[in-house]
Parts: sequence; C-alpha cells; structure tokens
Amino acid sequence: MARPRDVPSLPVLLGLLAGMVVLTSLAAWSAQVDGVPLAVDLALGLVAVAILPLLRSHPLIGGAALGVLAALSPAATPAATAGTYVVARRERLGVAIPVACASIAGHAVQALWRSVGLPLGWWLLCDVAVHAALLGWGAYGRTRDALVAQWRDRARAAERDQARKVAEARSAERTRIAREMHDTLAHRLTLLATTAGALEYRTDLSPEQVSAAAGVVRASAGEALEELRTVIGVLRDGPDELRPTPGLADLPALVEQERAAGATVRLDAPGLDLPTPLGLAVYRTCQEGLTNARRHAPGAPVDVRVLVEDGLRVRVANGTGGRGLGPGTGTGLIGLTERIELLGGTLRAEAVADGFVLDAWLPWQP
Repeated sequence: MARPRDVPSLPVLLGLLAGMVVLTSLAAWSAQVDGVPLAVDLALGLVAVAILPLLRSHPLIGGAALGVLAALSPAATPAATAGTYVVARRERLGVAIPVACASIAGHAVQALWRSVGLPLGWWLLCDVAVHAALLGWGAYGRTRDALVAQWRDRARAAERDQARKVAEARSAERTRIAREMHDTLAHRLTLLATTAGALEYRTDLSPEQVSAAAGVVRASAGEALEELRTVIGVLRDGPDELRPTPGLADLPALVEQERAAGATVRLDAPGLDLPTPLGLAVYRTCQEGLTNARRHAPGAPVDVRVLVEDGLRVRVANGTGGRGLGPGTGTGLIGLTERIELLGGTLRAEAVADGFVLDAWLPWQP
C-alpha cells in the first residue's frame, strides 16, 4: 500500500522521534530517582527509533522489540507509541492489536520500576487510552486509503467501459451504414448495368428508347453518387446527415424507376402508416427483390405485393429471364435477413419452378 499523504516521510519521522528521545531521556535523567545513567536511556531510545523501519517487513517482531525497550526506558516511549500507529496504518487489526498490546505491556512494566509521575492505575488507563486512540486513528486512515484506491479503480474501470461502449457504438453505426450503402448502391448500380447492357445489345431500339435509357443511366448514376456522398458525409460528421429514411410510401417511386429501365413490375401495396423501422424493412425487402430479379432474370416480370396477414407480409416474385449479370455476393440477403430477424420476423428466399420468390413476414398490428 502506498504511503498515506498525511503521514510524514520516514526520515522526517525518525528525526522527530530522535529529538523526542533526547528530550525524554533528559527529563528522566533530571528526575534522578531511578539511578539509570543518561547514556543508557539515550542508547535505548535511539535503538527504538532504529527499529521502526523493521515494522514494514516484520511488524510483529518490531512491535515486540519496541515493547521490551519501552519496559526498560521511557526514552523508547515515543518510538513505541509511534510504532502502534504506523502498524495500524499499514496492517490489518489482527497484526496491529498485538503490537499495541506489546507496547501497553512494556509501558506497564516501565511504570513498576521507573518514575512515571502518575499513580499506576492512572498510568495504565492513559496508556491503554492512548494506544486505543492510535489504533483507531491508524485503522481509519488505512480504511480510507483503501476506499479511495477502490473508488479510483472503479472510476478508471468506468472510463475504460465507457470508451469500449463508444467504440462498439461507433463500430455498430459504421456496420449499419455499410449495410445501408449496400442496399442502396447495389440497387442503383445494378440498374445502371442492366440499362447499359440493354443499350449495348439492343441495336433495334428507336432513338426515343435510347434517349430514355440514357436518361435512366444518367439519373441512376447521379443518385448513386449522391448516396455515396451521403454515406461518406455520415462517416465524417455523424448520423444526423442521413436523408429521410425510405418507407412504404416510397415503393411506387422505386417501382416506377424499374419500369423506366424497361422492367415489367406489378405493385400491390396498401397505404399503411407503419413505424419507421418496419417501413424501412419493407422498402429494403422490395428493393433487394427487385435488385435480384434484375441481376439474375433481366426482362422477367416481377410481382411485388405487401399484404396484411396476421402481421405484415412482403412478397417479391419474378419469373425466368434472359442472361443475367452473374452471381452476386449474397451479402444483401444476409443483411436483409438480420434486419428482418431483429424486428422479430422471418425471411425466406428460394427458387421455384417458374422463377424466384423472396418472402418476408414481420409482426405488426394495425
């Protein structure tokens, strides 16, 4: 345990005790009633001061030695009483009490054959009271230091825990943004690729159709760039830069965008007032289904339906189409599954005889 702030350093303490030894020895010698030479008292007192550092490593041995010296000379009294406080401040009471008892016994023996200036009963009462006070004072200081150290450790642990929570929240937010980026940009970019592919292979298109397809490419590229700029802004400035979260009301615009790119899409969605997380899940499900249909079965008709069936059901079904853009990474369905399951729903994606079906169910009470 570190040395308490209100306890003097060891050299200062030893110097003060040495001075008290000299004064005590002079007082005992000036009484000239015990017949003990001054040099003996001085020597015993200085030996007692020299034993004090032993209390750090061997408190019981040092305390017993101080008790013996206190029995021999009043010059050892300052060191013996100080030893009781030092041990009580550093050690548990099970160690400090025997040291105090050794000092009390030594002073009681001293009063039997040395002049102490008080009746024996009063001397013993004062002796016990002083050592009890020293024990209490030292134990209080030790307990206080332990509590301060404990509070300091708790504060540091709380700071580390708070830093960990901030880091986890930042990581979760970045993961969420990355998923939003995939859901949004994957849709835009596949639309770009499909339209550009149509321009490349469809040589029979009229100038008006080519112009319309080029307009879709231009608009999708601009929207993809804007989405990317938004995500980068979020990563730099914080989540407040996000544009409004899309929901069920944005499905017609999403379908019209697909139709403008040449897809055949039928939408059946009632006008419902959904909570924001639920509306976003419905929108992302439809977006992922349209993206997969465009990637794997371009030109095939797509049926998008949102139904209220003991909850909320979203179904995106497409038939078989022409040459697709190749297999995807599958991360879109993984992220969408996690999003649906976090809301307590289920997601099913499977190939059927005449195409592919993406079916999601979400708990909701109208």
